[in-house]
Parts: sequence; structure tokens; C-alpha cells
Amino acid sequence: MERTPIPVLTVQTAPYEDQRPTGGGGLRRPTALFESQRNYLPNFVQSLLSSVDLRDRQGCTMVVGSDGRYFSKTAIEIVVQMAAANGIGRLVIGQNGILSTPAVSCIIRKIKAAGGIILTASHSPGGPGGEFGVKFEVANGGPAPDMVSEKIYQISKTLEEYAICPDLRVDLSRLGRQEFDLENKFKPFRVEIVDSVEIYLNLLRSIFDFNAIRNLLTGPNQIKIRIDAMNGVMGPYVRRILCDELGAPANSAINCIPLEDFGGQPPDPNLTYATALLEAMKGGEYGFGAAFDADGDRYMILGQNGFFVNASDSLAIIAANLSCIPYFRQMGVRGFGRSMPTSTALDKVAKVMKVPVYETPAGWRHFSNLMDSGRCSLCGEESFGTGSDHLREKDGLWAVLVWLSILAARKQSVEEIVRDHWAKFGRHYYCRFDYEALEPRTAYFIMRDLEALITDKSFSHQQFAVGNNIYSVERTDSFEYIDPVDGTVTKRQGLRIIFSDASRLIFRMSASSHVRATLRIYAESYEKDPSQHNQEPQAVLSPLIAIALKISQIHERTGRKGPTVIT
Repeated sequence: MERTPIPVLTVQTAPYEDQRPTGGGGLRRPTALFESQRNYLPNFVQSLLSSVDLRDRQGCTMVVGSDGRYFSKTAIEIVVQMAAANGIGRLVIGQNGILSTPAVSCIIRKIKAAGGIILTASHSPGGPGGEFGVKFEVANGGPAPDMVSEKIYQISKTLEEYAICPDLRVDLSRLGRQEFDLENKFKPFRVEIVDSVEIYLNLLRSIFDFNAIRNLLTGPNQIKIRIDAMNGVMGPYVRRILCDELGAPANSAINCIPLEDFGGQPPDPNLTYATALLEAMKGGEYGFGAAFDADGDRYMILGQNGFFVNASDSLAIIAANLSCIPYFRQMGVRGFGRSMPTSTALDKVAKVMKVPVYETPAGWRHFSNLMDSGRCSLCGEESFGTGSDHLREKDGLWAVLVWLSILAARKQSVEEIVRDHWAKFGRHYYCRFDYEALEPRTAYFIMRDLEALITDKSFSHQQFAVGNNIYSVERTDSFEYIDPVDGTVTKRQGLRIIFSDASRLIFRMSASSHVRATLRIYAESYEKDPSQHNQEPQAVLSPLIAIALKISQIHERTGRKGPTVIT
């Protein structure tokens, strides 16, 4: 019996003015907005699909995944129906819609797909009262570059209709191929439901010495680990890779069931939100701890007794120990990349290794050109994102496996490795203060006035006395990045004050929110003397923070008494 072709409908709509991607082709909004605003999701998906040239779109393959948050299943159904109607030939989707961001990047590159769509709002809360997001990956497996994001936005502003197959239904739980005949289409539309972990696991097997890690976790000198998936997408990956493949006991992994609301906590791997892991590590039973965010691209490392490794130090330590990883012994190390707000600890390592460091704006998309052109082997950001040229996304589990490889090779604890690194390279005391949910105009004027102040000639070489400390301004600027590959110029990426002792203050507006603004203040101070390496970061940095608060007047202008989050 012949199957009746599924109708392809054209639905009239009206454009929204607020669908500008915030970087990397991503749109992040309150979930309630996606649910309540008519055609809000279809409009953006159509704009995204239309940004791909028609000749490249027809019959192409794309990858789709989600972090499992609330509204994901509904959204995947809409994405599938619209992809079919827009001429996509094949979709590859993780079982039950689950795929981590690194896994999506991996699959895109493995099967040479045209791109991918990830349904995630990263570390933002889930549930009906949380946030939802749509992120576009391009053919190299990385976030969409700014020119693609701008194209999506321009299309969204004039959109009048979208194409959809509302009767198309896919069984996301059933592994294998499903085919659908569509009206006026010569070839059937194919959906392939794949194991969420397998392709990514195979890539990791080719990078690491799994036997060495397995011996660390199961051998005579084994360490106990504690891994918190924070009820995000990483649960299946942690269980399959760390437990089943590498031998960690099943009870090493906690919060491994993906939940639509992430158990009521923001899936953000830091000391503020990963409190269950922190308390467990403080007990001294475990030698290594890690947590992941909702979509698996960010991570946090803790040592025994809750010893915290900040993201900038983690990046530098990974860089200094890449010889522990078979992949880098074979491929070599060509260069490093870090976002401008990330501490300069990586630069010290690069100088010793005699490789270049590329300082970019925040946002992983800026690293893709560097890696595609062979300039960069390892990249990282202070926001707990690290990755290498094995993918074009930051990769939390990859970073954890690097750390386990270092522990296996050096036969030291996390704390010993960190302190040895400080002794050799010096310690970069570092802190980030987040002022979240600010009124956007207030935040804009704070930054505008601050830029006028610090870029005035009279500010240059100014001195600030705070207690027994005197800080002399060496230079200031509004950070601007010129891509060494294609010459693209990205301006106004944060305000920098660099002092004569190499201390830094940085002020930056975060682009990840929509209704409210986040203003971030970063402070960094370098200490070479090992006898001064045991101080609390906030105590060391308090004079710099006092300068930042004085010149920005952020408390007076916002009515706040302090930051929302300190990392």
C-alpha cells in the first residue's frame, strides 16, 4: 500500500524585531516567550534555515540535539517538520533528542554535515520559568560566525512566511532510519536516530590513552572521583564513558538523569551552584571532582578537600601538560588561544613553550578560524570553557579526561599539580564579579561613561593608592580584535586597564541575556614569589576591586550593594 505524501504547508507570519542572535548564531530567551508568542520559534528556525543558501540547503544533512531542558521535545518536533519542508534531505538526531554540544560538533565533522541546530540555553535555568535557546552550528562544527548571525537577524526582520510539515511525526526513542514521503519532493526525507554517545566516544578513544585513565580509576593506586552532571545532558556521557568504559564505580556519578528543570538548580558548574559536589569533595574521600553545565561544553575541576581550580589556571595547566595526551604527542602544538578576559596564565606557558597566544573577544566562534587555519591547538575562556582542535566547540568532558590523564602521568594530586605550576610559572590571582539583571540602559551608560573616563589622556599614568598598595596605570583601551586569518575587525569587546605591575581590570557587558543586562568586572594580579601563593584571591584583589568600584560607580548607579555572583 502506498503511503500518502505528507503535505508541505506555507504559514503566514509576522516578523519579530528581537530575534538578533547574541553571538554564535544563538537565540536565548525566557521559555515563556517561546511558548506564548505566536510563531516565535518557527520564525527563528525559518530565519536560520533561510540563512543557508538554497543550493547548499537542498538535500543536505544537518544534526539536531538538545540538552533535555523543558520545551525541547516540542521544539525538536518543530525543527524536524520545518527542516523537511525547507528541503533538508537528512537529519541526524540523538536518541530521545539528547546530544551534548561537543557531540553535535563531533557528528557534524564526522559525517560532513552542512551544520547543526542545538536546543540549549547553556548554563541558564530550565523549566517553564527558566530559559530556552536555539543555537546554530556551521559546517566546521563550530558556532556560527558573526556574518551568519547578522544574516539570520536581517532575514528575521522581514519574514512573512515559513514552511512546515505539521503532520510529520518522528519517534525519537527508536534508533535507526525513518523515511517520509513529502508532497512535491522527489526523494524521501530521512531522519536517523543515533546513539547519543557512541560517535563522540570513538573520537575520545582516538585522543586519549584510555588504559592509563582506566588504571588510574581501577588500579592498585586508584583515586576516587566524584562527577556531577547537574541533571543536564552529560549524565549519559558520564555513565557510559567514565563508568562503563573507564571503570569508575557507578556511584562516582551523581545527578546523571537529564531533567527538564535540572532539579531546580541552574546547571552552572561553579562554586555558587555546584554545592553538592563541593560539599562532597570537602569531606576528603574523593581525590578528583568535576561538574558540567547543561549542554556539556563547560566544566569545573575540584581536588581533594574541595581544592578549587579556576578556569584560567586549568587552561594554563592543561597547556603545560599536553605531552601527557597521545593526540598532542602525534599532532604537535601550534599555538594557544584565550579570550581577552581570561587571565594571562596561559601566556606564561606559551612563552616557555615558544608558541604564539591569540587573544580574542569572548565567544568560542572567534577560535574557529584560528583552528581551521592550523594556527591554534588549544583554546579556553575564563567561563569554564576549554577545548582543542579535535572539535570546534569547547568540550567539558574532554577537559576532564585531560586532567585525569595528567593525574595518571604525574602521579600527583590535583593540588600538588596546581601548586607545582604556580611555583614554576607564578600565580595569577583572578576573580570575576557579575552584576546580573541590570536595567540595560543603566548598564549601557555605566560602560559609556567608564570608556570616556579611562580613554581620556588625563587617565593615562594615573596612580591609585589603596591601603599600602599603589597602582600606576600603564595603558587603557577598548579591546579590538583583528582576525589574523580573514582580517575581520571586532570592536568594543570590553574595557581594559593594565597597570605597571601587569595587574589588570576589565569591564565587559555580557551578550548572553535579553531582557536584562549583565555587567562583569574582572581583576587579575600576578605573583611570582612562591611564599605569597597561599593567599585568598579576594583578599589579594580587594585593592583592585576597590579601584573598579570607585571609577565605575556601579553600586551608586545601580543601587546594588555587591555583585550577584563571584567566581
